Amino acid sequence: MPSLVHAWTALVDAFSRHGVLPLLQWLHIDRLAGDPREIAESLMIAVVQVAIIACLFRPLETFWPAERWSDRKLTRVDRQYTLWMLLGIFPLFSYLVLTPFANYFGGVSSGTDTSSRDSILGITHWFPVLGQHPLALFLVYYVIYDLVYYTMHRVQHALPWWWALHSMHHSTRQMSCWTNDRGSLVDGFIQSMILAVVGLAIGVAPTDFAWLMLLGELVQNFSHTNTRLHFGPVFGRLFVDPTFHRLHHMRVDPTRPGLHNCNYGQVFSIWDVLFGTALYGEPIRPTGVGDPVVDADNEHGLVGLHWAAFKRFWGAVRTLDGWKPGEVSFGPGYRPVPVDHDAPPGQHAASLQSETISD
Repeated sequence: MPSLVHAWTALVDAFSRHGVLPLLQWLHIDRLAGDPREIAESLMIAVVQVAIIACLFRPLETFWPAERWSDRKLTRVDRQYTLWMLLGIFPLFSYLVLTPFANYFGGVSSGTDTSSRDSILGITHWFPVLGQHPLALFLVYYVIYDLVYYTMHRVQHALPWWWALHSMHHSTRQMSCWTNDRGSLVDGFIQSMILAVVGLAIGVAPTDFAWLMLLGELVQNFSHTNTRLHFGPVFGRLFVDPTFHRLHHMRVDPTRPGLHNCNYGQVFSIWDVLFGTALYGEPIRPTGVGDPVVDADNEHGLVGLHWAAFKRFWGAVRTLDGWKPGEVSFGPGYRPVPVDHDAPPGQHAASLQSETISD
């Protein structure tokens, strides 16, 4: 293990000196972008993530598929978007936006200066002994990070203007190992800011935060795979697996219309168990959304997907209904339309469809 750590460190140092730093200097942004070594490590982590998705998770979909597709064409845009996000947009956002933001508010140090990690909200401020046990400290960080994500995810589904953005992620009819990164850039910005602020508050060092993100993203890449794998009756109550998360993405069942409001966890399914949102024992179901306005995302490419999500967001955020928690679809002018689960099966969908056509 030490040899792997040393090899990784040497690769990061070399890439930082010979790749990242010269590029930043050529772009005249070396003073704004943060530590070149952290940027190099982030990019290398992204490459590792893409390699794991392509070489491990993608083959699982071939050998143990949940659904068999005659054509994977709807997954192509998700694959393109994943590469775009991990190797381009996310690193640029992290080190040209989040890093200056963190530095402006004091940030956290990844070196020997730990003063910023000893803030009143820092974990090591309240539990100094964890500072001597980095693995235990990392686990505590991750439990907090995952609980924040679970809470944020529930709000994404409950707040109409946020669902207008997040629904882009749920609109895919072919959920695959590439689906995790499918999402509006506006939605991604909001999520990243919330998670980064929490990370800063509890004292997570930038390098630790990068590994937190990698762990969370890899688990989500795995949980989105089109596979029928599950962790069994014991570990399935603790960790999110593809069968568990697939139920979160299932299409609305007209006979049990609220069934899909479940399984919000990112890594730990324990939050769903504790807060009563866990669903187990259901058969494998098709994925996607019942709202025809959101389902139309499948007709778009990368740019069209973002434009459609933004139009829903803009139509919702300007209205009072867009701020009232509750499950919605989108009607004329992308106005949020409350979903009535007490209506006879199919009635709401039919009325929404007619409103959309008339628009």
